[in-house]
Amino acid sequence: MASINEQPIPAARPVIGEDEIEAAVRVLRSGRVVQGPEVAAFEEGFSRLVDGRHCIAVNSGTSALQLLLLALGIGPGDEVIVPSFSFAASANAVRLTGADVVFADIEPGSFGLDPVAVEAAITPRTAAIMPVHLYGHPAAMDKLVPIAEKHRLAVVEDACQAHAAALNGTPVGAFGAGGTFSFYPTKNMHALEGGMVTTADAELARTLRLLRNQGMEQRYANEIVGANMRMTDVSAAVGRVQLAKVEGWTEQRRANAAYLDAHITAPAVTTPPVAEGARHVYHQYTVRISGDRDAAMAKLTEAGVGNAVYYPTPIHRLKPYWEPDQKAGRIWELPQTEKAAAEVVSLPVHPSLTEADLERVVSAVNALEENR
Repeated sequence: MASINEQPIPAARPVIGEDEIEAAVRVLRSGRVVQGPEVAAFEEGFSRLVDGRHCIAVNSGTSALQLLLLALGIGPGDEVIVPSFSFAASANAVRLTGADVVFADIEPGSFGLDPVAVEAAITPRTAAIMPVHLYGHPAAMDKLVPIAEKHRLAVVEDACQAHAAALNGTPVGAFGAGGTFSFYPTKNMHALEGGMVTTADAELARTLRLLRNQGMEQRYANEIVGANMRMTDVSAAVGRVQLAKVEGWTEQRRANAAYLDAHITAPAVTTPPVAEGARHVYHQYTVRISGDRDAAMAKLTEAGVGNAVYYPTPIHRLKPYWEPDQKAGRIWELPQTEKAAAEVVSLPVHPSLTEADLERVVSAVNALEENR
């Protein structure tokens, strides 16, 4: 049990410091608050994280996914292969275009799409593959991209949890037709709220800029049907401050994860593996717990160690997907997805942790076996 004088260690902690506050106030005083110079500067700065690709800032990670799919021409009659072990936004973005979601199973180590399962799921209607770089670990892009090229499919990267992650030296967001990032407050860097689309294709980038702003580049000169998914300059200003800090925070997350890897010894707990050539940025430090997970989580909470399950219900079992798929006779067999959803628990790894915090996390985790 946590000492009465010890504060609980949160599972995640957004960073909003004086730098972020000053940046937001500066923009508010400027009067240029939407889709202005701060957004352009943020896009230019973020481009350095994705090998110089074009960057298009929008109002959320979900909007980034939806607009990228729309810009690629994906819609009714198409299928997009998506992992069910992800946040619902991954599949929601596909459904919002009118396309159908096809779920494929995951690799047990990276929690990313299993290339073998993906290839087996391809049909004549398949238009794209959506790898999700879950928890900050890159998906198996070295295998998924060749599959996509072989079948002439677009690769849409959901990198919303993986800022600055990489595989074999290539950053996520720089593999496929386009990548997407989220700047929600609990992410490795944030902009209060917002998203980013990345692409190497200049024409696709222009289409994305049109789509986010009512289909126009020049005021009242609408070229296509678009939406209002612009980022505010306040968000962009906060994002620019965070962008200058994200590399340091990333290294701290990686150091915290290394400490946990080295010191967690409970037999019932499996620490997260890292694939060869992968740069894991630990949006979450996600372990697997055998046995009674709920009891283990209750003990961690009692010890003052924040913990959470991402995600307890796979997307294919959520009502908006389960019910229509059942009616259509689509039964998804995803054993690795089901197993992961039943076993995973995420522990604190954020850069605000102190050495004493890390010691408390390890002590609480290693005590699980003794108390079971």
